[in-house]
Amino acid sequence: MIEDISYDVLVVDDHPMMRRGVMELLDLEDEISPVGEASNGKDAVELALSLEPDLILLDLNMPGMNGIETIKAMRSAGIDSRILIFTVSDDHRNVVDALKEGADGYLLKDMEPEDLVDNIKKAIDGRTAISPELTEALATAIRTRETTEKINTNSLTDREKQVLKLVANGLSNKMIARKLDIAEGTVKVHVKRVLNKLGMRSRVEAAVWVAEGKIK
Repeated sequence: MIEDISYDVLVVDDHPMMRRGVMELLDLEDEISPVGEASNGKDAVELALSLEPDLILLDLNMPGMNGIETIKAMRSAGIDSRILIFTVSDDHRNVVDALKEGADGYLLKDMEPEDLVDNIKKAIDGRTAISPELTEALATAIRTRETTEKINTNSLTDREKQVLKLVANGLSNKMIARKLDIAEGTVKVHVKRVLNKLGMRSRVEAAVWVAEGKIK
């Protein structure tokens, strides 16, 4: 049974009241555990490495390292947690940049609390979590990625293709580990290798790519 799984979330925001409010909101959800909070990108990277959360809710405009730079640092450090940008900025350039660097979704802070929770659950389930008014920016980012680089799947092993398809079906690392009867750490290694071989930064990009029939 997978119903008893609790997903760990790290909240990153330089505004203490916003950070605390989100932590308290998520703490009300049985299947979500807010395991940590950070006020800047540097601390967020360190916490993500130590806590290995399933999802990171990340502010875009922070002093020092901004959200885009933080995503880049996290992905370069091998952090494969799902990352959701949570910001007041609806600038499409920020959306595209965030997705290119490895964000798994982009949410605006003017949404209702229950919508935030729903979108976090969507992202954890492997589905696209993006504010409705920004969906065209997501489509543009994916189209740009596909037209500028040729993606080759020949280097993927059978196991890696199997893991990729499960990622595309919305399974988390924990779920994939149970499905394949292997360690969660092994799944993380497979996911990391798949994304590296395909030249992709996020699970959402890989999932959209598979859904469009780019791999059999």
